[in-house]
Amino acid sequence: MKAIYIMWLREVKRFIRSKSRIVGALGQPILFLVALGYGLGPVFQKAGQGNYLEFIAPGIIGMSIIFTAIFNGMQIIWDRQFGFLKETMVAPVSRTSIMFGRTLGGATVAAMQGVLVLLIAIVAGFRPVSVFGLLPAVVAMLLVAFLFSALGIAVASKLKDMQGFQLIMNFLVMPLFFLSGALFPLGDVPAALLWIARFDPLSYGVDALRAFLIGTATFPLALDAAVLVGVSAVFLWLGARFFSEIEV
Repeated sequence: MKAIYIMWLREVKRFIRSKSRIVGALGQPILFLVALGYGLGPVFQKAGQGNYLEFIAPGIIGMSIIFTAIFNGMQIIWDRQFGFLKETMVAPVSRTSIMFGRTLGGATVAAMQGVLVLLIAIVAGFRPVSVFGLLPAVVAMLLVAFLFSALGIAVASKLKDMQGFQLIMNFLVMPLFFLSGALFPLGDVPAALLWIARFDPLSYGVDALRAFLIGTATFPLALDAAVLVGVSAVFLWLGARFFSEIEV
């Protein structure tokens, strides 16, 4: 437990100290909220779908979480190249504890990013349907963050250069985001696209956030929770296995 706490605290402190990283991670969500929320809002409203800013706010929160969480894995490659990872690996603790602590730290950082985006969305005009949904929404953010933080570490454990990681992550992240229903309602899409979205774990994270924040959902909330927890467990297992095989 001590090793997990130390690694978690290290990741959180690293994020807090990096003010440029915080500002940079907020740039894209703000752009999406303003450009799409207000730019496409009138079109969305004329189509009889309501307030587009309120609709996409949970999706943009999910976007900020997945980008921050999944790129947490890049820190492993960075530490590996500069020798910091070797110092960690020779410590008298299990590699599984180290991996779990880093995953939990990355998830905490990504969830903090999601909360910041939620606050920015509220300033921009977004209004949650109930204040009682805010706490469960934060829990959903943590689940999404944990899932993709584990995925990022699992992928990074198999790579040795940042360029390869960035290519693979961009290949994964953009389809995961755009096919999750973050920017459009899944209830009105063709059956083939809905079928694809069902295999996207972010779809269930965004759906849970919408259920808590605006009171609408495509899938049952129990299904959202089951998928997020189940896929997180799979990625955590893969990440622990791949991380234990790292040669430093």
